[in-house]
Amino acid sequence: MMIIRKATKADAEALHDLYFNHLTENPAKEPQDMALWQEKLDRFENDKFYNLLVGEVDGRVVSSVTVVVIENLTKNLRPYALIENVVTHANYRGKHYASKLMNRAVEIAVEFGCSKVMLLTGSKKDSTLKFYENCGFNRQEKTAFIKRL
Repeated sequence: MMIIRKATKADAEALHDLYFNHLTENPAKEPQDMALWQEKLDRFENDKFYNLLVGEVDGRVVSSVTVVVIENLTKNLRPYALIENVVTHANYRGKHYASKLMNRAVEIAVEFGCSKVMLLTGSKKDSTLKFYENCGFNRQEKTAFIKRL
């Protein structure tokens, strides 16, 4: 059974492992300052609009999803949400952990009254794209552009 919760600064090492060893698309290569990770996680934990969710199985963080709620002046002042960093430990894939985290992320967007939830993926793998479609996302509705800084 998986427990879904917001990440805390105590999860810094586990998230580092997920992002650097199990992220399928271009993880960062530069060394990381774990004290800064803990500081950011502490801030995220206390920010109601920033939800870095983790899935924990037998005391181990095995999956994560980030959902950020963004205030908005359009759509009758309804906010929207953005999902990023959907990552599952390679040994735990195929067990629907990411699907459960995605469902919780969408629930959070609904709780905030969001008009939509968007996500981007760098993956071109059909299995990844089908996963997002199975989570209810439509890849045909919008076109995304990215400018790397």
